[in-house]
Amino acid sequence: MRLGIGIGWRPEIAAEVEALTGIDWVEAVAENLCADHLPDSLVRLRERGVTVVPHGVSLGLGGADRPDPGRLAGLAARAELLGTPLVTEHIAFVRAGGPLTASPRLEAGHLLPVPRTWDALDVLCENVRIAQDALPVPLALENIAALVSWPGEELTEGQFLAELVERTGVRLLIDVANLHTNHVNRGEDPAKALDELPVEAIAYVHVAGGVEKDGVWHDTHAHPVTAPVLDVLAELRSRVDPPGVLLERDDAFPPGAELAAELATIRGTLRAAAAVAPAPRTGAAVAAAAVDPSASTAPPTSIAPPASTAPPALTAPPASAAPSADARAGAPGGALARTALPSGTPRPGARDRTAVAQTALLSALVAGTPAPEGFDHRRLRVQSRALAAKRADVVAKVAPELPEILGDGYRAAFLPYAMSRPMNGGYRRDAMEFAERILVSGGLPDPVAQRRLTHWWEDRSGPRPPGRATRLVRAARAALAGK
Repeated sequence: MRLGIGIGWRPEIAAEVEALTGIDWVEAVAENLCADHLPDSLVRLRERGVTVVPHGVSLGLGGADRPDPGRLAGLAARAELLGTPLVTEHIAFVRAGGPLTASPRLEAGHLLPVPRTWDALDVLCENVRIAQDALPVPLALENIAALVSWPGEELTEGQFLAELVERTGVRLLIDVANLHTNHVNRGEDPAKALDELPVEAIAYVHVAGGVEKDGVWHDTHAHPVTAPVLDVLAELRSRVDPPGVLLERDDAFPPGAELAAELATIRGTLRAAAAVAPAPRTGAAVAAAAVDPSASTAPPTSIAPPASTAPPALTAPPASAAPSADARAGAPGGALARTALPSGTPRPGARDRTAVAQTALLSALVAGTPAPEGFDHRRLRVQSRALAAKRADVVAKVAPELPEILGDGYRAAFLPYAMSRPMNGGYRRDAMEFAERILVSGGLPDPVAQRRLTHWWEDRSGPRPPGRATRLVRAARAALAGK
């Protein structure tokens, strides 16, 4: 399936996207679309023959819990509505806690990295199979950017993705900006990751901009695409001709002419890389090389890490769950033997162990609990601040009245709230709880702003038994009315 060159459709740039020439397809965030009708802009694009692919951000397939049936049904409904050839999601976890850990449910509000361990791989593979069974079209999964590294990882990113594809048959959405991000933040070589992953499984590619601050790369999707990211795109194109390439932009939207110029640069990068690239690898060539390594100079799809680099405390998983060390050593060309689990389910305790690890990390990031052992504390603080800042930005979008009422004090009030109060019910509920916190803690010095915030909260609180916060808000409103 050839998709061609595309761009991420966002409501803020709907008109600019419609006006662009040479656009073959667009991608829309699935959670931003209604399940029963489309925005007029997407309707017009589809009438012109432009393919629309829904891109999910909330399934959390890398999390310890099995996928939520309601979220899967919603994604399936959007796929049906769009008549799309595939849907996409992320290799990430977005929530933790709950019954598996007998702890409160925590929401990250962001995509967080899955540990590259056999346990996490087992859990991810089962979750992917559940999702595949629930969706009406094929699924492709995206590698994510990360600020932090998990201690004690057992697989490289390329090996992890190769195992995932082998066990589930899922397609890959490779984000070259995320590969660059992980190069800066975690010291991972993008070329090595591309050598190890099965490039023939790529459904399409993301290209996006970011910015480096104090040695940390922030995958903002709000800056122009940089030369290092285009270099990774060229590296990928030297190995395979991807079916589709898409420009992402999620904030600080530029004029349409700038978007068109970035797309032209992407096209030029692909053409230049194709001109010097060897013949693209095919599935048949990869299979032949696996049987006889001398038949091709192309690198194997998954390469076992040298024994000298493996953390001494780690042990290979049981033979029932993963290849033994002997099996890996005996694989052709040193390749990691990608043998599926006989039962097709995680080995005993994998979900529980994954749940405990992910809950400890997320709690440290959003609830201020001690950092789990082995993590870089400085990077965790950077990630924690980034999560709080993103919450502030998204809440400002879903409840624009709050920054309007609070003015310059909005972020100053929201960031301490976010650092001490985990999100556990989505951004709209987060906005309500933030307003409640302000009103309950003493309100605002400006009586006009106090009155506006009180009315805003009360108008949205809905019919429910009055709790303590409701009673306090009503008391504040009555006091204001008496002044």
